[in-house]
Amino acid sequence: MSTTTLNVPEISCGHCKSAIEGAVSPLDGVDRVEVIIEAKTVEFDYDGTDRTLTSIVRAIEDVGYAVPDQT
Repeated sequence: MSTTTLNVPEISCGHCKSAIEGAVSPLDGVDRVEVIIEAKTVEFDYDGTDRTLTSIVRAIEDVGYAVPDQT
């Protein structure tokens, strides 16, 4: 398992947390997901594949939150 943190600047409340965690949790390859409102981040454990990471980013964007390049 790999642990990754994504910055998601639009996170601001409990609704954001619920929406993102609800979208990412059921994805194949995801073991754990936690939205940290104060830090505006999404931290997750996943199988480490690029395909799963792409699916996670897409799920976050599909519920309305931009995921800027993480460079």
